[in-house]
Amino acid sequence: MKILGVTAAAVILAGLATAQDVRYNFDSGADFSKYHSYRWQKHSNSADLDDLTMNQLSAALDAELARKGLTRTEGDADLVLVYQLAFSHEKQVTSFNTGYGYGPGWGRGWYGGMGTSMSTATTNTITIGSLALDMYDAKTKTLVWRGVATKTIDAQKSPEKRQKSLRKGAQKLLKNYPPKIKK
Repeated sequence: MKILGVTAAAVILAGLATAQDVRYNFDSGADFSKYHSYRWQKHSNSADLDDLTMNQLSAALDAELARKGLTRTEGDADLVLVYQLAFSHEKQVTSFNTGYGYGPGWGRGWYGGMGTSMSTATTNTITIGSLALDMYDAKTKTLVWRGVATKTIDAQKSPEKRQKSLRKGAQKLLKNYPPKIKK
């Protein structure tokens, strides 16, 4: 059962890349120009991933953070980046109606309709994955930036498409870092 959970989390994470919903927020009083380095920390409630997928996610985020002028370090850092992975399952009901005729209405003094119809319904389980990324000022221990990406996951993607999706997802998640503060 644990292997199934880890595999599902990996598939979810890979699908986050082209995130359908990305939100962010930030502390408008924070001086983002003073942040040059970061280190990673896993949130205690984060879902676990296999090492391969975690390394791919890490590489995608590290590459995007480097483009933003940040350097990863294992020692003292300006920012502590806390990540949390989560996934959920929802039921989707799809119905299809085949039929013809005309519906109810008045016709020759009576209320009724003519024709025939048949409806078919199917249910599917949809997996939804989320990645929350919190950036804390390491000195003050205050939250200065937060981004969340959420997406319905397609479990049929090839490993190459998953990796490409991770890179695109990292770009979309970090698009608004550092934030442009209006004065």
